[in-house]
Amino acid sequence: MKIILLGPPGAGKGTQAKTLSRRLKIVHISTGDILREAIKSNTSLGREAAQYVERGELVPDNLVTKMAQERLSGEDAKKGFILDGFPRNLAQAESLDEFFSNHGLLDYSVIYLETSENIIIKRLTGRRICKSCQAVYHLINAPSNKEGVCDVCGSELYQRPDDSEGTIKNRLQVYERQTAPVAAYYSKKGKLLHISADDEADKVIEAILKFLKVNPVREPGSLTVCANSGIKPPSAL
Repeated sequence: MKIILLGPPGAGKGTQAKTLSRRLKIVHISTGDILREAIKSNTSLGREAAQYVERGELVPDNLVTKMAQERLSGEDAKKGFILDGFPRNLAQAESLDEFFSNHGLLDYSVIYLETSENIIIKRLTGRRICKSCQAVYHLINAPSNKEGVCDVCGSELYQRPDDSEGTIKNRLQVYERQTAPVAAYYSKKGKLLHISADDEADKVIEAILKFLKVNPVREPGSLTVCANSGIKPPSAL
């Protein structure tokens, strides 16, 4: 089974990808993890990417695509994969599709986690990160035992600058501009599935799994799945 997860910041892509990986026994491929590992391992692509990161610049599309394709060529990905954080724009989507076509990987699904802005803001503004071990907490959903202190290492917790409300709204605007063409691209190909991700994570994952089990092969078009009510065609929304 091959799955691409799309969705705005705060939609829960990482959480859902990890759970799907465990439940479906397929590898979770995160482009963020790929980038960090390549830089840490000092690979040729990692050294090239590090130059941009050190200057505070975005890593170019062609370099990110090469890294993603290299990871997708791994032995463990042949049994299936969940791709999280890629593609982020139309150019990446088209390059990925060319790679899939060249390698006979045409039976993939694209899941778009739709989340309302107020839910995203609530999720991200409540996020706290450990300064030392990078453990992640949430003021409401997953608080530390002692306020402001990491349960794992005892270090101070902090809010990332990009988790402030103003920054989140800007990130969402940028995301919408970049990703709308990607969603439209996959919708035209009959690959896109919309899932409401406003609900609790366990309900969202069950909605995803229900769809994958009930209807693993879809007709061209787009469907919407609501966590509370199962699968609905666009006409029912």
